[in-house]
Amino acid sequence: MKRENIQSYVLCNCRYPDDPFDRIWESDSLKKANYLVDVAAGTEKVSTKLPIDLRSDELPPQKVMQTAVVGTNGSLTYRLNLDGFPGFGWAVTYFAEIEDLDPDESRKFRLVLPGQPDVSKAIVNIQENAQGKYRVYEPGYTNLSLPFVLSFKFGKTYDSSRGPLLNAMEINKYLERNDGSIDGVAIVSVISLYSSADWAQEGGDPCLPVPWSWLQCNSDPQPSITVIHLSSKNLTGNIPSDLTKLSSLVELWLDGNSLTGPIPDFSGCPDLRIIHLEDNQLTGPLPSSLMNLPNLRELYVQNNMLSGTVPSSLLSKNVVLNYAGNINLHEGGRGAKHLNIIIGSSVGAAVLLLATVVSCLFMHKGKKNNYDKEQHRHSLPVQRPVSSLNDAPAEAAHCFTLSDIEDATKMLEKKIGSGGFGVVYYGKLKDGKEIAVKVLTSNSYQGKREFTNEVTLLSRIHHRNLVQFLGYCQEEGRSVLVYEFMHNGTLKEHLYGTLTHEQRINWIKRLEIAEDAAKGIEYLHTGCVPAIIHRDLKSSNILLDKHMRAKVSDFGLSKFAVDGASHVSSIVRGTVGYLDPEYYISQQLTDKSDVYSFGVILLELISGQEAISNEKFGANCRNIVQWAKLHIESGDIQGIIDPSLLDEYDIQSMWKIEEKALMCVLPHGHMRPSISEVLKDIQDAIVIEREAAAARDGNSDDMSRNSLHSSLNVGSFGGTENFLSLDESIVRPSAR
Repeated sequence: MKRENIQSYVLCNCRYPDDPFDRIWESDSLKKANYLVDVAAGTEKVSTKLPIDLRSDELPPQKVMQTAVVGTNGSLTYRLNLDGFPGFGWAVTYFAEIEDLDPDESRKFRLVLPGQPDVSKAIVNIQENAQGKYRVYEPGYTNLSLPFVLSFKFGKTYDSSRGPLLNAMEINKYLERNDGSIDGVAIVSVISLYSSADWAQEGGDPCLPVPWSWLQCNSDPQPSITVIHLSSKNLTGNIPSDLTKLSSLVELWLDGNSLTGPIPDFSGCPDLRIIHLEDNQLTGPLPSSLMNLPNLRELYVQNNMLSGTVPSSLLSKNVVLNYAGNINLHEGGRGAKHLNIIIGSSVGAAVLLLATVVSCLFMHKGKKNNYDKEQHRHSLPVQRPVSSLNDAPAEAAHCFTLSDIEDATKMLEKKIGSGGFGVVYYGKLKDGKEIAVKVLTSNSYQGKREFTNEVTLLSRIHHRNLVQFLGYCQEEGRSVLVYEFMHNGTLKEHLYGTLTHEQRINWIKRLEIAEDAAKGIEYLHTGCVPAIIHRDLKSSNILLDKHMRAKVSDFGLSKFAVDGASHVSSIVRGTVGYLDPEYYISQQLTDKSDVYSFGVILLELISGQEAISNEKFGANCRNIVQWAKLHIESGDIQGIIDPSLLDEYDIQSMWKIEEKALMCVLPHGHMRPSISEVLKDIQDAIVIEREAAAARDGNSDDMSRNSLHSSLNVGSFGGTENFLSLDESIVRPSAR
């Protein structure tokens, strides 16, 4: 829904008591990134204190109708970003003549759609249509197919002496009604199994007006159950199969009961992140279907009677898994390259730690006999703690010897990068695996303990969109980190660096790169406990593999957020142009600081420009953020789009990313979206772009791919007497 109070003089929204129905009328005087206005020359505000006759179907408030905007030069131009669209909806415009016109003056105008034939019958004469001054006239549409970005203009007719006037507008989306709640049916079935229990007596709707005490719901228009908390409720029998039908379920707590039978298939709950089934009497194997849960982060099944082997597919996931106390459940064969986090018994962790230390010591002794005892004493065992990132066991990082590194890199022959933390060299191991070797500068870490902490951190993080950490070396005063090699270099090199002309990145590929990077950052922010703040996100830290898929790199600056807080206050070594401006005031970086940096990267993807460039941005703009805002706020989107994209993009997806980029770089962190929200909008833009491409491929004779109105179907305007006469192929909506 979008309801706008056009050119309100007050910097606040209008609602109750000004609107007795408590509708929220947003003031367009509030500059918002999701409401972008092309201000035509000659646009002026007008207002009156005289009462307006509000007798109409929609009854807009007096305060809204007493202000308006007038196009004194003959036109009013608007571009609206419609959240939740494309889709079908209804729209209405509100007019009231609040200026005194001389007897020989008139105000007549019509709706003009860019890219469409000029229309001649949709003429609005407010005073005539409303049958007098200071009376509401509200023409509109009841059945519109609207795009994500809606652009339109009111232009005066040749015989009009005054330009167009607009008081307010309202656009609503039709939502599909769902009369049956799958969650409601499922949960009623569950409580019927325990009808005598106290917790099953609450009655009514499980989510509304307030959720039952043992569950939680989301805030969707039709709420869904997200959390079931039935720990220690004396549950018996099998796990209720209807729980697997709760498609929005995120957390399931059934621990401390007397449940029996097998673990059911939870494939119907794709959002499940946390499963607690410990301290029951469950039998059978761990189902391999658990690995199909894309968001699973924690699985606790200890102290049951499970049997068989832990599925290798589950071991390969980055999941906190506790299966201790199941004497017949064993871990099967496991590859050495798995870096997942697994909670086993404390004895097992200690044995693995001892094996890791001994392995490193023997490797050092075999490879380098003259390696002195002092260095042996300070070699780097990566310990396996017992829960969370602070104390959860992580598989030990591989310990390379210095001779391994020298052989792989041919004595550091091929330099492929450098930064504030050291120089990166290309290498190849004896098995043919290509690697990137980062030789850290002497001042990168304060000491061996800090290096140990960094390696421990890197060893515990494993995600497809984070550059894989392979191991380390610390000998003879050198600290070395070893990563997988990324064949296609950095995003920066492809946008405006040395690889710019070798392989042009089109818009859909840029969106996919943004999606990959956002997934990696989201994992740092939400998939790690405690959360990790990257602190130095930039286009040169986004690397591309041989398939041009992106991974986030350089965790030398990553830090845990303070336990119980959401920020870090340590010394910042970020990059100018990407660093959160709030840091200069607060001296703290948060997850929203990473979001700011990511917003800059989005602007780079759109424009192909670097973050800082006095030469390209001019004297009035010090960086890409100021430069982009200057263009976008004036409605000049084309002014920042990379010319190398060659108009091969859909304008709706472009607008969606530009809008989200502007929200990411808002000056205050609390105003910025989370990285998860940013990721969702990127994915929506990808859908828009792919659908547009499919439509273009299916009908090459349709309108230009960049038409702002390729999905806008317009019919009558101004009632049944006056209507827009457009091409017959366009569906005409019914009049209000």
